[in-house]
Amino acid sequence: MTIDTDMCTRPRIRLIDDEADIITQLALQAEPRMPDVAALLLEEVDRAEIHGVETLPADVVSLGADVEFLDEGSGQRRRVVLVLPAHADIEAGRISILTPVGAGLIGLAEGQAIDWPDATGRSRRLRILSVCRAS
Repeated sequence: MTIDTDMCTRPRIRLIDDEADIITQLALQAEPRMPDVAALLLEEVDRAEIHGVETLPADVVSLGADVEFLDEGSGQRRRVVLVLPAHADIEAGRISILTPVGAGLIGLAEGQAIDWPDATGRSRRLRILSVCRAS
């Protein structure tokens, strides 16, 4: 998969400080077997505005959040929970942060959209419709 990323056109993202650390460690561990997704995650952490859990707005996607999003290319709406790899279960709607879609959703807020590569490297526009963060 070849990934073309243009950091200037990506929307602002926000991450919780502890989650940014976890995501960085996961990306570094995954780098040998998933270099493209790892690189995307590391780029996202580098450009993110970092918050404490108490200051992250409620409409921002974080780990454990229930997210409804629209794939604008296909028109498909999906509702997923963004989780760590050990808790992923696609049939139950729990997607890993180490998937291309999971990496694209983290840090976005309701109403935001991002052009993001899928597993084949083709760009998809993902728009956040709603976020319900775990308390």
